Order: sequence, then C-alpha cells, then structure tokens
Amino acid sequence: MKLLRIGAAGSERPAVLVDENRYIDVSDVVTDFDEHFFATGGIEMLRPLVTDRVGRAQTQTLGSVRIGAPIARPHQIICVGLNYSDHAAETGQAVPSEPILFTKSPNTLVGPNDDVRIPRGAEKLDWEVELGIVIGSRASYLDSIDEARDCIAGWLVVNDVSERAFQMERGGQWLKGKSAETFNPAGPWLVTPDEIADVLSLGMRLDVNGERRQDGSTATMIFDPFFLVHYISQFLVLEPGDLINTGTPPGVGMGMTPQVWLQQGDVMEVAIDGLGSQRQSVIGPRMGGER
Repeated sequence: MKLLRIGAAGSERPAVLVDENRYIDVSDVVTDFDEHFFATGGIEMLRPLVTDRVGRAQTQTLGSVRIGAPIARPHQIICVGLNYSDHAAETGQAVPSEPILFTKSPNTLVGPNDDVRIPRGAEKLDWEVELGIVIGSRASYLDSIDEARDCIAGWLVVNDVSERAFQMERGGQWLKGKSAETFNPAGPWLVTPDEIADVLSLGMRLDVNGERRQDGSTATMIFDPFFLVHYISQFLVLEPGDLINTGTPPGVGMGMTPQVWLQQGDVMEVAIDGLGSQRQSVIGPRMGGER
C-alpha cells in the first residue's frame, strides 16, 4: 500500500493511493498515520477496507490537492551521517566504522512539495536525497536483523535539507544545521515493504533548477536499513511512527568544486525509484517580527 495524507497543512486527512491519481479517503476509520495507528496494526487493518472500497468504486481523484508528509509528526527523526562511501569521500571525511547518528527536530517535517525556507543568517543551504524508514512497532534492544526487518512500516523519499555553515562552522553540532523549519520534506507517500522487491537497488535522483546534482543508488549504502534499525535500537528506543533518514549519495553542494549553495527561487526535484517524487521551491527567510 501507499499511505498519504492530503489537505491543508495542519489539517491533513489520511488516505491510501490506489493508482497514479486516485485515492481512498480513510479518515472515517483512521484518525491519522501516527504512533497509535502503527502500534495497533493499522496497516493490516486497512488492507481489506481498501480492497472493499475500490470494489465499490469509492475512489477520489487526487488532482491538485495538497499532499502533506505521509506520517504525522513523529517522536523523533534519527539521521545517519556519511552512509555512502562516495559521499564521505566528496566531503573529505573518513568512511565510518559504525553508523554516525544525530537527530533532527521533528517539526522540520513538511510535505513533499512544500516550500523550503531559508533560515535567518543562512549562508550555505544544501540538499540531500535520502531513503527514509518509518518504524512500525516499538524497537528496543532488538536481537536480530530479522526482528529489525519486522519493525519497519515502510519507506519514503526524504530531502534532508542542511545549512552547512550552521552544521560545520558553528561548533560542529549537526543538529543546528539540520533543524530549521521546513528542512525535512517527506513523501509523497509511505510505501509498505511488500511493494518494494529490493530496497537496496533503488535509484536516487535530485535536480536543482533542472540540472542533475545527485544520481545514486541505495545499493551503495555502507549500512543497510535493516542493520540501521537493529543498531539504533541498541542505543535508544524507537517508537512507532518514528522516522530514520538513512544518508545521501554523492552530489551535494558542499562536495562540489567550487561549492554550490541553494538560493532563493531555486527549485529542487527529488525522486527515488518506486517511492515517488518531490518538488520544492526555496523561499526567503522570515522577515523581522514574523513568526
């Protein structure tokens, strides 16, 4: 299945995509795609319901309706740094022997086509196409990779927007460079694992103003998604609905010579095979007094 949330920001309704432009509204039986939904087996509950409603022709046309992030705001967004060896090389950093973990503020989460806002004082705004993992059941001290596999609710496209000056030049704290508002476009939908034959062979692309900047594959990950869920569970508790951003392939602005940074008016187009595509415009910072 492909889960999505539609409607105005802050008032999204849960739905299930049934083809490229049709969906089933499930807001009468599901409050939201949140911790409770995933923890109580919501995905399996929806399968027969969706089949029945498709059979009754109870579909609606997606058209120009806004698509929000496919999950409600999670407890936490855990990110994995330098998880592609060629990306580590382009940034001049060593390939890690263990996953590098950091967090990103959960309120960075926005829809796949929402604007990305430049934070005040920003100088080096960058892009990162990433595979996102949504956790489906509570994960703590998992005993095996198979257990980790069973804890995954699905996959989605993420753009891990970064402000490199905040990240690298303001005390070396990645959280500061990753957590400005709008810095985590996600979606357009959450794709359940049964729909993806091999999550380790998905092409990943990101264009800026129509020019290809990133063209990679999940096949070149250092630590695969199942290992990551198992590994992270040894250090903290993953709750249903939590999001893990798994790292980016090469082609980021920081790795270019000369370096290239996003500017107001730029447009990013982001896609991963089988998971859909995004499009964001870069807008200016909030004006003085604007909140």
